Amino acid sequence: MTAVRLKGGLPAFPRMIGMELTETGTERIVGTLAVREEITNGTGAIHGGALMAFADTLGAIGTLVNLSDGMATTTMESKTNFIAPALVGMVLTGEATPVHRGRTTMIWQTRITREDGRLVAIVTQTQLVMPARGG
Repeated sequence: MTAVRLKGGLPAFPRMIGMELTETGTERIVGTLAVREEITNGTGAIHGGALMAFADTLGAIGTLVNLSDGMATTTMESKTNFIAPALVGMVLTGEATPVHRGRTTMIWQTRITREDGRLVAIVTQTQLVMPARGG
């Protein structure tokens, strides 16, 4: 696996929710997210939107590190299956792997698990591959 450095690190929103990258490569992207009160749904469990944002970021990074020069990406479609809750104080791990890496689209699947190994969510997203602005 090739380790890849992101120019400028994570964007502002993933940093704001507390996401951290632990592995970036062309075949696998891994990150963590600590469940804090600020990203819960009011019942002490992580908000589904926070889970989706976490996974979306990992899949987008997977596409970014596989792009040719002069190309960019944006999410076209995302599907989330919520399986188990993650409560305040838990640290989640997301692992994104490619399902398809084509010329115009890439599909990534992200598995989000708790520290005890329980599956929290599976997210499958399609990323559009397009010319970068000004490129």
